[in-house]
This record gives sequence, C-alpha cells and structure tokens, in this order.
Amino acid sequence: MAEKAKPIIKKTKPVPDVRKKPIKKAELTAESTSLIDEDETKEVTETGSTKSLAKAGKRSAKATLEQEVKAAKQERKTAGKLADAVEASKATPKVRSRSERAGKKYREALKLIEKDKRYSLEEALSLAIKTSTTKFDSSVELHVNLGVDPKQADQNVRDNVVLPGGTGKSIRIAVLAEADDAAKAKKAGADISDADKLFADLEKENIEFDVLISTPQMMAKLGKFARMLGPRGLMPNPKSGTVTANVVSAIEEAKAGKVEYRVDQAGIIHMPIGKVSFGPDKLLKNSEAVMASVRAAKPGSIKGIYIKAIHITTTMGPSIMVVTNTN
Repeated sequence: MAEKAKPIIKKTKPVPDVRKKPIKKAELTAESTSLIDEDETKEVTETGSTKSLAKAGKRSAKATLEQEVKAAKQERKTAGKLADAVEASKATPKVRSRSERAGKKYREALKLIEKDKRYSLEEALSLAIKTSTTKFDSSVELHVNLGVDPKQADQNVRDNVVLPGGTGKSIRIAVLAEADDAAKAKKAGADISDADKLFADLEKENIEFDVLISTPQMMAKLGKFARMLGPRGLMPNPKSGTVTANVVSAIEEAKAGKVEYRVDQAGIIHMPIGKVSFGPDKLLKNSEAVMASVRAAKPGSIKGIYIKAIHITTTMGPSIMVVTNTN
C-alpha cells in the first residue's frame, strides 16, 4: 500500500511591526530638512492660503521682502502728504474785505457813509454825488431787490418808464419800417431808417444802434436775428413799446429818456437813473419815477414783502442803503 504524500508547508517570513521600527538619525535629519525647505518656499497669505516662492527672481523671499518694504515706504509717504494737506486746509487764509482791497479814493469815500444806516432817497442821492470817485461823469445806478421768484411767469416784473430828466446818454435809434414810415422816422430823428442797410449790417453782426423800433409787419424778417439781438436786449418787443405802428411816437419817447427794466435771475432790478452831473434834484425825479413804476408793477400773487432792499451807487463808488418805505 502506497504511503500518503506529506503536505508541503511553506515557511513565511514574519511581518515586521512598523510601529515599533526605530527611526534612524539620518532619516530624521532628512525629514526635518525637507520640512524646513518646504516652509521657506511657502508664504501664508492673509486669507490663510499659501503661495509658492521661488528660490530666486521676483518671486523669491528676498524680492518679496523688498517689495513689502517699498510698499510700506510709499504708504508712509502718501500718509505724510495727506497729513500736510489736512493741516493746510485747517489754516484758513485771511480774507480781506472789499474796502481793504479797494483804492485810496474808495476808502476815503466810504468814510462818508455810516455803516448799516438807511438813508432817505434824497439823502442817498446827495451822498452818492459826494462819494463819486471817478474823473469822468459817472452814472448813478438804482438797485432794487424784490421779493419775487423770476422763474414764475406772473412774478417776472418787467416794464418801461420815461425818466423826466433823461438818461444823460445820446441814444442811437434804428427803425425798421416800410418806405412811408421810414421817411417819417428819418424826419423824427432816427439814426438808421434804411431797411436794406440795417439788414446788411445785421448779417455782418455790425450793431450801430442802442434802440431798435419795428413795425409789426417787419417783425417776421427779424426772426433769424433773434439769437443775436435777444441777449443784448435789442430785440423789439410790444411790452417795451418798440413794436408799434406809430414809429414817430416811439422815437420821441426813446429820445425823451424811455428805458426798460426787468428783474434778473436773483429778483433784482439794476437800472441807471442818470449822471452825477445831473445834480440831486434831477436824479430825485428820475428815481421817484422808477420807484413809482416798480410799485405799480407789483404782481398780485405776492403776499409777503415786495421791496426788500434799495441801494444807490455810482460807477466804481460805494453802495448806499435806502429806506424802503412802504412795500
């Protein structure tokens, strides 16, 4: 009987226990060196992430440090300039008043006027003549501050008035009319009455007149010159009496001293009422005529103070406050 084969038993090597394997000194040194190199080539950002740094070049640790130093230096420089600007803004420069900046004659004239005092119209005109500082015949101006809103159509105060003493200026009058009316205008004293010559001058933007009077029939031909004449206050208007069929009457009124006034954007009327050479009596008549017209032109929608302030002044002279009287 055959014998049974014996099973072959393979001998396996025992599995070493890694946990108990001793770490050699050389391995520990290599591992720590790799960790140090890894730390040197990484930079922790503000957000907590890391970015790699090169060993040389713009992304190296040295270059990054230099950039940070340069940025800090620039930041300090900017902060210094800002601090200097703040200090400069705190130092308020001394602002001189108009009297301090004015000439010697103006300062001497200003001494004749009591500060914050309101004079009567007659006293103000006499004082204005005394305080005139120019060698030529200065204009006397009346400035009236009204409590109106010029943006409202019903509060846009505008009118014309004939000054009893005249304006003191030689007025050049141009008339645009048909042949018959043009001949009448020439006899009445119009400086320009030839329509062809007038249009030729306007085409060249050559204005040689102070007042332009037109008949209603000729207004259509003036339409293309409205942008040139309007801003200069020379465009004929029915409200000012410069658009009329009776050109002779309009010329006589203009030569007699008829002037137009209207409020500006601030609600103030600026108007010359004569010359210093007129004397106080003649100036008083002109100023009273203007004030009577301004009071008569009071809009019905005004409920509060209508005339807020009145000032009299001369060319390059000091301003004089006037009593407003009734509003």
